[in-house]
Amino acid sequence: MHSKYTIGLDYGTNSVRALVVDTADGREVATSVWNYEYGEAGVILARDPNLARQHPADYIKGTEVSVRRALAEAKKKLRGFKPEQVVGIGVDTTGSTPLPVDERGEPLALTRRFAKNPAAMAWLWKDHTGVAEAAEITELAKKIRPQYLAQCGGTYSSEWFFSKILHCLRTAPEVFDAAASWMELADYIPAALTGTQASEKFTAGICAAGHKAMYSERWGGYPDSEFLSQLSPKLGALRARLCAKARDISTIAGELTVAWATRTGLREGIPVAVGAFDAHLGAIGAGIAPGTLVKIIGTSTCDIAVWPLTEKLADIPGLCGSVRGSVLPDCYGLEAGQSAVGDIFNWFVNYIKPGGAKAGSHEALSKAAGRLRAGESGLLALDWNNGNRTVLVDQRLTGLLLGQTLYTTPPEIYRALIEATAFGALTIINRFEEYGVRIGQVVNCGGIAEKNPLVMQIYADVTGRPMKVSRSAQTCALGAAVAAAVVAGVHRDFASAIGAMTGLKGRVFKPDPAAHGVYRDLYALYSLLHDAFGKAPWQGGLHGVMKQLIDLRHHARA
Repeated sequence: MHSKYTIGLDYGTNSVRALVVDTADGREVATSVWNYEYGEAGVILARDPNLARQHPADYIKGTEVSVRRALAEAKKKLRGFKPEQVVGIGVDTTGSTPLPVDERGEPLALTRRFAKNPAAMAWLWKDHTGVAEAAEITELAKKIRPQYLAQCGGTYSSEWFFSKILHCLRTAPEVFDAAASWMELADYIPAALTGTQASEKFTAGICAAGHKAMYSERWGGYPDSEFLSQLSPKLGALRARLCAKARDISTIAGELTVAWATRTGLREGIPVAVGAFDAHLGAIGAGIAPGTLVKIIGTSTCDIAVWPLTEKLADIPGLCGSVRGSVLPDCYGLEAGQSAVGDIFNWFVNYIKPGGAKAGSHEALSKAAGRLRAGESGLLALDWNNGNRTVLVDQRLTGLLLGQTLYTTPPEIYRALIEATAFGALTIINRFEEYGVRIGQVVNCGGIAEKNPLVMQIYADVTGRPMKVSRSAQTCALGAAVAAAVVAGVHRDFASAIGAMTGLKGRVFKPDPAAHGVYRDLYALYSLLHDAFGKAPWQGGLHGVMKQLIDLRHHARA
């Protein structure tokens, strides 16, 4: 009866998860997942392959259902458990996932007028309809505000806040004109739970604002109205309606309202932490600290590192931002990532469907691919099926598979796709260390890290580094629960909360020296393709690549 619990709410691409956590030791006592109802697996799609939206009604219903079910499960598992023992809520979401709201802070898609208009819905993180707008923002910033780009890796992305809003302004002006403002999903959920959606009460999170909307206290918050007005006068006018100051996750967004207490079964008045993106709170759930790189591996991958505010940090090209307080309040948060990882494997299994349902499953392909040696397939791929997030920041790049013969098999291709994502991961690690951010250990989390040991072993062999795995299979929700424990005052700071509530699995995937030697040669070829297709101008030749792959294949098979 004296135990205290927090709830982590994790809003993903396809579902929302509620996790009940014991604040004393991080024990996950109950969880509930509710799948979104709108669209295909929760995503509103269209003929334009770049469009990906979500209906905010799913967030509202998903919160109520998932929390109630999680509390019911906790009651079954823990004798004497009562919802009154839950002392706080933390929130993580995908991002950048902005949504247009009215003057009360209510999403436009919840009104009758815009209920079926995709432009009035949440613009999901993987919506790339704003590619042209992103390029325009980048070029303007290069000319008149280069400091904006320095913080976000040198290139503004179509995945981010202002690209999507500007595209809405130009393609759905009726939605833009009806919106009083725009909120990131990571900010909307805490505001909705606490009744602080109106502009005079609203709190924006530094995680979303800093990494995706070029916010920095160095230049007074969001980009200035003069800059935004050169993109569009209406965008410049929007600047005054955005939150004046962004906060980190050690801040309380507000207290749970009576209405939401009734809907969820929780106690009214408990604190709700300022929200953040799933990867950043996932890093906390995996035990982030300076010197640790956390890889959240799912449909895409986010790589998170932190760096002490007391130490000098260079601007790192190609990152998704270096933001003060975006992960831990006393550190810079560094974000990188790959636009597709699990999605690439799913593409091969679900769209290509090699060998039928049984032989072409992830399990069967992983087993067969695991019997192959490094270099044995003679194949090399680029992991750009959904563009390149880091280090090229170019969503118009596409995937590549090189080296096929008339005898190439599905397991060989599957392994080559895994290897490609591992090469992309190594490229990110190299970029961090090139600019002075030391990576002492790599901790992996997410479904793929949990379920596919072949991927972890190949990552170890390619990078030459041990691959550790987070103890929790639900690190994003756990990280949100850790934030809730801090704002509730159960732990005095994040260091103590992380020490008490997170941990690692005992199994460590260690690199095989022989495989690593082969992958050094393959990575050199990958880097050649990476620069040839991804950088401009590029000078070099690709004449020998195919023959070198054949030589590596011959050596592996011999």
